This record gives sequence, C-alpha cells and structure tokens, in this order.
Amino acid sequence: MDIAATVARLADQQAIYEVVLRYCRGVDRFDLDMVRSVYHPDGIDNHTGFSGPLDDWIAFLQTALIKFEGTTHIVSNHLVEIAGDTAIAETYGTAVHWGQPEDDPRRNFTTGFRYIDHMTRRDGRWAIQERWAAREWTLSDVGRRLRKEGEGPAGTRNADDPLAKLRRRLGFGSEGWISG
Repeated sequence: MDIAATVARLADQQAIYEVVLRYCRGVDRFDLDMVRSVYHPDGIDNHTGFSGPLDDWIAFLQTALIKFEGTTHIVSNHLVEIAGDTAIAETYGTAVHWGQPEDDPRRNFTTGFRYIDHMTRRDGRWAIQERWAAREWTLSDVGRRLRKEGEGPAGTRNADDPLAKLRRRLGFGSEGWISG
C-alpha cells in the first residue's frame, strides 16, 4: 500500500472512531442532537429494548435517558474494516448507569457491550447506517456507589457541565464537536 492510500485509510478509521465517540458523548451529556448527527437520516438502531429507525430511536432515548441521573460510556477495542464507502466497525465498551432510587438495579448498573456498526460514507461524511448494540453482560451496582468526597467539578447533562462551559468560553460553538 502506498503512503497516500495508508493516510486515506487512517483518516477513514479515525473519522469512524470519532462517530463512535460522538455517540457516547451525546448519550452521556443527554445531547440528542449530537446522537442524531452520528446516524444517516435513514439510519437504524438495534439496542436492548428497541429496534427501529432513527427518529424512533431518538424518541426512545428521550424517554429512557431521563430515568437516569447520568451515564458514562467508555470505549476500548475498536476494529474497522473498510471497503470503499462501506465499513464495519466493532467497538467494545463498558457503560455505567446511575439514578434514583439508589437501590433499583435497573437504575444502577454497569454493562459490557459491543457496538457493531454498519457505517457508510455519503458526501464525504461517515455515519451509522445500522447499529447493533450487543449487550455482553450486566452487573448491578446497587449499594456500591459513593458520594463525592468533597467539593469540586461535577458532570451534568446540561449547559452547566464543565465541558459545555469551556466550549462556550473558548468559542467552540454549539455543534458539540470540533474536529481539525
């Protein structure tokens, strides 16, 4: 493979990885516009408790995420296979969920998952055509969560989040993600 082809492949892999990261940020910050932006308009999502088109997925998330005080999605292994304008991305991750009441295992759990994404490039933009969020395992976190040990920054799911404040202060705009 020549250097130009290698650079193009690496750029595609990075763009696809950033789709996954933007999805996680969107869910964790309850920014459904960001979540929407990582799918093509005719995209499909298959998650635990849901399978269907993008608009229905966003409506489902609106109802589902409000039940939690927060979530944290941590991605690790990420492998991409690219063939022209089509790609398959497999991403391993762990997601922590917490909420009230603290003794409800459906509001306080950690799960291991794999995102299996069919991605396509349209007009130079990689996005999810169809996603399968395969849940590998789930553990209850009831009785395990501790309160913060002192004052300091805390994540929120609104404009008071430290990242949102920094983005505004530095003039990064409202689109949620600046690349380049």
